[in-house]
Amino acid sequence: MSTKNPIIDKLFSVGAHFGYAPSRRHPTQAPYIFGAKGGIELFDLEKTASLLENALNFVKTLGAERKVLLFVGGKAEAREAVERAALRINQPYSSGRWIGGSITNFSEIRKRLARLQELSEKREKGELAQFTKRERLLIDREITDLELMFGGLRGMQKNPDALIVIDPKREEGAVAEARQMNIPVIALMNTDCNRSLIQYPIPGNDASRDTLSYILDEIAASYASTVPPRE
Repeated sequence: MSTKNPIIDKLFSVGAHFGYAPSRRHPTQAPYIFGAKGGIELFDLEKTASLLENALNFVKTLGAERKVLLFVGGKAEAREAVERAALRINQPYSSGRWIGGSITNFSEIRKRLARLQELSEKREKGELAQFTKRERLLIDREITDLELMFGGLRGMQKNPDALIVIDPKREEGAVAEARQMNIPVIALMNTDCNRSLIQYPIPGNDASRDTLSYILDEIAASYASTVPPRE
């Protein structure tokens, strides 16, 4: 496939057009389906490209104001790319199981982050030497658990200004909290996802590492392109 639109060509090359079987399609995704082949529905990449550009333009406005983006994607295919994109632009991420209240009860999350920071600093400074071997072991375990649950949120001082979500059906808890707090969501979403819940949908193959890596890299690049230099 070759078109005059390089974005469509790139989406095609990374397999963004592959959806799921028709039986799995959410009704709201019907406008974005081009057809089906071999029992798999195919996305209309012209529409995907247009919606992707719309989402990237929104991300550029966020970057220009140094807004906080929270990247969310806990399934195996997404974790590495989510972390890479977030770290590239120094933004928080959740690449494991979504912890309920991460947005709606952020004051409690901040307490856990403060605890993680406190224990990590004490360990780095050698201040744990005063404790017994068993106490140090328990503290190390606590640090490991806190890092696993909240490590990606380190440095986040307030609720995010937008969420970047891979597979909003899987991350329904994060999407629900964002909606409750009126935080816009940008999401790469396959044919089984509810488009009506997402302000900036990107219809495409959210089960493909190549596709989601491309989308996340484009989001990070768009954000970085407009961030003003620090004075």
